Amino acid sequence: MSARTRLLNAATAIIRRQGFAGTSVDGLCGVAGVTKGAFFHHFASKEALGVAAAEHWSETTGALFAGGDWHRHADPLQRIFGYIDFRAALIAGAPAEFTCLAGTMVQEAHESSPAIRDACRRSIFGHAATLEADFAAAMAAHGVTGTTAESLALHTQAVLQGGFILSKATGDTAPSLAGIDHLRRYLTLLFGEKCNDGDNGRPVDGGDAAHRLQ
Repeated sequence: MSARTRLLNAATAIIRRQGFAGTSVDGLCGVAGVTKGAFFHHFASKEALGVAAAEHWSETTGALFAGGDWHRHADPLQRIFGYIDFRAALIAGAPAEFTCLAGTMVQEAHESSPAIRDACRRSIFGHAATLEADFAAAMAAHGVTGTTAESLALHTQAVLQGGFILSKATGDTAPSLAGIDHLRRYLTLLFGEKCNDGDNGRPVDGGDAAHRLQ
């Protein structure tokens, strides 16, 4: 594993636990097992590391979600509920183990670092965009009007990110899981039927998936 990748992996772990401001270059180098010279060879500044970390997070989590078994469902609404169940399965352990790197950084740096803010926006909004096709197909199939696929995809991310904040405040998983339960109920009502019964794509390896996000 290259020094750059080790630094990005260290940033993912440390920033989710301590925040961006509480993460030092020395601390990153120590966890990654590289010299400070190696750090500045790859990143011009700590801010540049933050931007790269958000991009690394998008690539890593994007690959995980792209391989989710809920994509096998023919019904787009079942794919949506399968995705939501997968997100619930990832919520385990301490908040630093399941919360979002981009969401953590943007809360701190949205004013102080436009570069990090924009990188986090691309990460969060980019992930939301991967849900839009399924939402659009489900809306067409179920005759849902009065909203857009983009808005529903972003609302899904707002529920998740809001739950993460509450879990950080309480130190446990309950608020995040409760938010997902309410999201399921909302979508069930919106689409007019109970769509999350039976074979809904719930993953059996949620714990392992959570480990891969660490």
